[in-house]
Amino acid sequence: MTIKVLLVDDERLIRAGLAAIINAEDDLTVVGEAADGAEVPGAVSRLRPDVILMDVRMPRLDGIQATRRILDTVPEPPRIIVVTTFENDEYVYDALKAGANGFLLKRTRPEEILQAVRMVAHGDTLLFPAAIRALAASHGPAGDAAGAAPWHGRLTEREADVLRLVAKGHSNAEIAQELFVSPQTVKTHVGNVLGKLQARDRTQAVILAYETGFITPG
Repeated sequence: MTIKVLLVDDERLIRAGLAAIINAEDDLTVVGEAADGAEVPGAVSRLRPDVILMDVRMPRLDGIQATRRILDTVPEPPRIIVVTTFENDEYVYDALKAGANGFLLKRTRPEEILQAVRMVAHGDTLLFPAAIRALAASHGPAGDAAGAAPWHGRLTEREADVLRLVAKGHSNAEIAQELFVSPQTVKTHVGNVLGKLQARDRTQAVILAYETGFITPG
């Protein structure tokens, strides 16, 4: 099945470059483009993309607000990758908190962009532990709630171990090997962790873990 991609960026040259890379692949196609986040909900309704490559900084409605709007209003929303110039961009952190499935830098190599689109289209999350750790360190624990999140005490010891390994960027297979359990068991633990944290995906879970002091950037 062909993966349908929507490009959202206020720079026409960026959109043209991404479209050329994506449309050259047999299993990927660009179904539409938008120059601002305000255009995204309508484009999603018309085109039903599987993945959105979303510029995080746009003049009218930025990628953070557009991500929130899509996830809050669209049934079975597309997967969202935010695209940014700088990996320590505060907008990226807020977009990931809003529910974006990962981020890419505009200087990312074409083959890595294609891999990222395919990954998120198939339900995976783009998790860059070092970058998220740096972003979390710059923000610090979230005020008085640090260390006091209600879910801290509800995680089992094994679920806590799994969350820490997820934060290191380990795949289910790598976690299974580390903990001497089956990948299916790890998948179950990850699902339980996401449910208890009320997180959309692994990235949101890791951010919550840092924000509440469950994991410290150091």
